[in-house]
Amino acid sequence: MNTENFIPINILCQHYKLEISFFDNLNENGLIEIQLVDEIQYVHKDSIYEIEKIVRMHKDLDVNIEGIDIVLNLLQKIDALQTELHKVRNRLLLYEN
Repeated sequence: MNTENFIPINILCQHYKLEISFFDNLNENGLIEIQLVDEIQYVHKDSIYEIEKIVRMHKDLDVNIEGIDIVLNLLQKIDALQTELHKVRNRLLLYEN
């Protein structure tokens, strides 16, 4: 497997000053997906935005893994509701004109 688009977990641990168990817990709770290649754990580089949000919640706000899961689910629901509201407004504009 080509690891060009992947970042090793140990690099993330050094960068964020976190233990590897933190990332293992995120993986166990389905918040990130860890790939194992040649006994080295990786995350896809597209996951970095979510990992940044998770690390900020954990470090800056002292939110545990379960709390982070809840917050991320609520943010997804808010995004879905905003998208739906935008669609409904657009349809309403069609009927008003």
